[in-house]
Amino acid sequence: MVQYTLAQSPEIILSVPGRDSAKARDKAMDQLIELMEEGKLPSELEDGFSPQQLVEVKEPSNVTNSEEEEVTQAVQILSNLATLKLKVQESRTEALEIRKAIDILFSDDAITHEGIISLREGFKVLKSFAQANLRYQEARVKAEEARHILDRALKSPE
Repeated sequence: MVQYTLAQSPEIILSVPGRDSAKARDKAMDQLIELMEEGKLPSELEDGFSPQQLVEVKEPSNVTNSEEEEVTQAVQILSNLATLKLKVQESRTEALEIRKAIDILFSDDAITHEGIISLREGFKVLKSFAQANLRYQEARVKAEEARHILDRALKSPE
């Protein structure tokens, strides 16, 4: 069902089965002519009024574009959280082992040249883990709101 109105008389609604098409507009024009003949049209139309001048009335959708964008953004935030969580989990064990090895730097025990090289390489892993962990913690805060947005969007109408 498609609905049309007139710019001059927006209170007049002409309903026609089907979609917006030339045929549907012609049917709406037939209804408009009937209204004019019956004297039920509150405004005078200029000569030469055509079906193309009919204004299609769109039903307001239940979901606005901004709500759709909110849902899309919420899904993206949760996807990012999942990626960060996986990255943190994969590097946690190795990072914690490197963290324990750092203690040798603060002791009076001797350390080999290879041990220092190993520590330096481990610092990269440690840094990567620590940064990912911080981003993960921040992402969790944002993801809480994203989860609430999705819960609202997924809530079935009773």
